[in-house]
Amino acid sequence: MNHRLIASQLTLLLYLAIPAVAQEVRTPPAPAPAVNPPISRIAFGSCSTQDEPQGILRTVLDWEPELFIYMGDNIYGDTRDMQILQQRYDTLNRRPEFRQLRAKVPLIATWDDHDYGENDAGREYPFKQQSKEIFLKFWNEPVVSPRREHDGIHTCYRFGDPGSGQSLQIILLDTRTFRDPLFKSPQGSWKNDYLPDLDPQKTLLGDQQWAWLKERLMEPADLRIIGSSIQFAHEHNGWESWTNLPRELLRMVDLIRQTRASGVLFISGDVHWGELSRLQAPNCYPLYDLTASGLNQDWDRLEPNGNRLGEACMDFHFGMLEISWGATPSVQLRIHDMTGRSRVRRTVRLSELTFPRG
Repeated sequence: MNHRLIASQLTLLLYLAIPAVAQEVRTPPAPAPAVNPPISRIAFGSCSTQDEPQGILRTVLDWEPELFIYMGDNIYGDTRDMQILQQRYDTLNRRPEFRQLRAKVPLIATWDDHDYGENDAGREYPFKQQSKEIFLKFWNEPVVSPRREHDGIHTCYRFGDPGSGQSLQIILLDTRTFRDPLFKSPQGSWKNDYLPDLDPQKTLLGDQQWAWLKERLMEPADLRIIGSSIQFAHEHNGWESWTNLPRELLRMVDLIRQTRASGVLFISGDVHWGELSRLQAPNCYPLYDLTASGLNQDWDRLEPNGNRLGEACMDFHFGMLEISWGATPSVQLRIHDMTGRSRVRRTVRLSELTFPRG
């Protein structure tokens, strides 16, 4: 099936605003995340096999980030043997570049398929609970943590007091634990043949995570970074992404509109190239998605993306968010390669990420 045709159909869906099927789930309010001091320099990346050098992490340190977000495929586990999965985390932990980063910069993380346990896996993966325990232990999750009290690994961090003008919310989604199987073209020959599935019963985040996310978006924040291990705002290309479950994509847009959550931007990984995408949905401000995917993994084919702004980066790279708090707050979205050179760069004023008053 022609990917351009599919993309145009998805665009039409956005403008028709097909109602997302949502079942309200009543859950006890989650404990309020601890408020950390405000920060302004955040680096992130994904797709790093533990079996190869990770010299780019030394370049990350040159930029002196105050936080590093691992966005998934942080190791390549791909196993149903939890001893092997643990061994692969241990291999990463022995990497001197990783140990140096961990010693100097706070790290937070979500997962994608390869550290979840299986290529392109969703809720059907039978060892997700065991994998979660290994994940939380490796990333030093506190013993008393909401992350340990619910299914999945979604979580939220806060930096800066609400009302201070420097309030940052970082929401890390879990796009694996609850996701229903994707629809693949019967004529497909390889894994980039996923097609948009309009089945109203299928979910990406699951009802409990959706209810949790609504609570988070109703909290005050000047800037909200939503970390999704798979791409959100790009044009459909047949690989894993939100575009394969377009009703769930619409549900996200609808939730942002419904909660009037200002300051939302997305970061993502997975695809082994870096790019900046912008989705313009009806009655919503532009939704930017900065993809940084390839700490030590690359790819030889760049997929078309009509939502891409500027050029893509096909070399090893990481993402960087530089926040300017002040009278005219803004965030600069960047992709840096191994040399530290900026390959993607765009500044977005926070005033652009708001709904009209009233």
